Amino acid sequence: MQAAKEKVKDMVSAAKEKMKEHEASAEEKAEKAAARTKEEKEIAHERAKAKKAQAKMELHQEKARHREEAAAHAPLFGSHHQPPVGTAPASAATTVPTYPAGTAAPVYPGSGVRPTGNKYL
Repeated sequence: MQAAKEKVKDMVSAAKEKMKEHEASAEEKAEKAAARTKEEKEIAHERAKAKKAQAKMELHQEKARHREEAAAHAPLFGSHHQPPVGTAPASAATTVPTYPAGTAAPVYPGSGVRPTGNKYL
């Protein structure tokens, strides 16, 4: 759920950045139309480039803030995943199964050892 929230926040930030870029382009066109010399037109272009770079910087800062917020929401109660392969749960290590007299514990044919406590590996 946190990943979805983070993705939506990133999409909103990207939309804001695009809006600022288009706004800078529109202002550049207006300034170029009002400019009388080539130097004024170049200044208008440089201002637009600076505004676009500012918008991109703000986008990356907002994305970093979203990652920090997501990292702050750590799970409260451990993971819900299976334990790593090769490790037996604590309950399996303490209980020893009993078999009827005259029968041996089951073993895997390839390894010749009794399987660990994990049922599904």
